[in-house]
Amino acid sequence: QVQLVESGGGLVQAGASLSLSCAASGRTFSSVAMGWFRQAPGKEREFVAAISWSGSNKYYAESVKGRFTISRDNAKNTQYLRMNSLKPEDTAVYYCAVGGLRVGVGVENYDYWGQGTQVTVSS
Repeated sequence: QVQLVESGGGLVQAGASLSLSCAASGRTFSSVAMGWFRQAPGKEREFVAAISWSGSNKYYAESVKGRFTISRDNAKNTQYLRMNSLKPEDTAVYYCAVGGLRVGVGVENYDYWGQGTQVTVSS
């Protein structure tokens, strides 16, 4: 059974940094894309970042470009999201996801999802 487990969320002040991790189990995901999404209260789930299977291609939402960095370690079946210069508008539940061969920015491109981890940024 495939399982994605996120960790690393928390409460921080604006300007601080956080790192999220997402460990996958149940099968190997070294040949598929991975991504991060987030959902704030009352809003739809939105794309944050995605990475190709090799790690050579990375994509970011405009709102996080230059502040967030996605990475992966295929040997550990794990992806990461480093978040710097956090803003109150980054407050949301962050979800990791695993998709197919192509990197996508839509939720429909991903087959497996984590349970989410809360990130709260105070002003």
